[in-house]
Amino acid sequence: MMTAEYTTTNVFANEITALKQARFSGQMLLKGPLEQEWTFYLYLGRILYTTGGVHSVRRWQRNLATYCPQIAVHQLNLPTGFSSSDRSWEYQLLCFWVKQQQISRDQAVQLIRAAVTEVLFDITQVTQVMYQVKPDPKALSSQLVLVDAEQALAEAQQVWQTWQTARLAGLLPNRAPIIKRPEELQQQTSASTYQTLAALLNGQRTLRELALQMKRKVVEVTCSLLPYIQVGVVELIDIPDLPAPIPPTSTEVLSAAHPGGFSIQVTSQAPLVACVDDSPLVCQTMEQLLTEAGYRFVGVQDSLRAIATLVSRKPDLIFLDLVMPNTNGYEICSQLRKVSAFRSVPIVILTGNDGIVDRVRAKVAGSSDFLSKPLDAETLLTVLNRHLPKMAHPNVT
Repeated sequence: MMTAEYTTTNVFANEITALKQARFSGQMLLKGPLEQEWTFYLYLGRILYTTGGVHSVRRWQRNLATYCPQIAVHQLNLPTGFSSSDRSWEYQLLCFWVKQQQISRDQAVQLIRAAVTEVLFDITQVTQVMYQVKPDPKALSSQLVLVDAEQALAEAQQVWQTWQTARLAGLLPNRAPIIKRPEELQQQTSASTYQTLAALLNGQRTLRELALQMKRKVVEVTCSLLPYIQVGVVELIDIPDLPAPIPPTSTEVLSAAHPGGFSIQVTSQAPLVACVDDSPLVCQTMEQLLTEAGYRFVGVQDSLRAIATLVSRKPDLIFLDLVMPNTNGYEICSQLRKVSAFRSVPIVILTGNDGIVDRVRAKVAGSSDFLSKPLDAETLLTVLNRHLPKMAHPNVT
């Protein structure tokens, strides 16, 4: 193993080029001065995969949504014995899906190349890195693609140059924009523009996630927000990474530890509850509260795919966000009520604005109930018991 003290990222570039020339197989571990850590898996000097950084799970989910849209992140079919504690779990999942023909090799290759470029871009923004080299010819047993390190570095440098040319060098795409002074923003924009920005800039999505949601390049999205950021109306904040996916058991029964000390068995017969909300945080909170209570859960963050997903999964109850990009809860609710399978399914509108007008519109659109955010367990379970009285009694032991 070779260890280097903190050195410049240019030296890192020289080192990874040297590893290519030496046809090195193993791991290259990097650490930034702020405790950022990245891992490169190399085979014969070429990059098999890379992971790490402040948002490894967010990056994986974004690239999965981009290149493998047929994979539902919240309903992963994982192999028995799979552990998300393995540092290379993302790569192992790709290999598994390719083998099972759930995704194509080309899709996996596109995802890997995008992840490598993004990680190298993030590393270029770090002034110093410390690296270790661990020889291991069997670090990853399968080779989906071998990425040329020098070419990947050149692509990342080109992206970084574009970022600098746009005068964004001081901004990090892993940060999330949030409205700091809403009154000033309202004065500077039209009512419709402000409503759109208020829904998007909630501090829960990074610039990269907003770009994916808006189907635009991250440099374009950041440039459009730059005037607001420069005057302090909008602020970029650090947000935590998402939790890694938890593998289900082979029998499709999940044993979850309840805060009260007893265990809950979530079986395939438990009521299925869906949540359509573009916020990953809302979906995660909902999933945690519902699975702890013994329900099955399906989360839908892409509003354009909401109806297709709901028709496919046929949930027993639907939580539906009111304000989303591209569409809104009223429209989706109204469309669902036109489908015979959903005419009697409880649909609960979620909103951060508990106003009488919204309640009336939600009722007209066909909603069954109205729930204000942020969510809390007691209110959520009360709503569930109200609308699923015959099913809302999970098996508690």
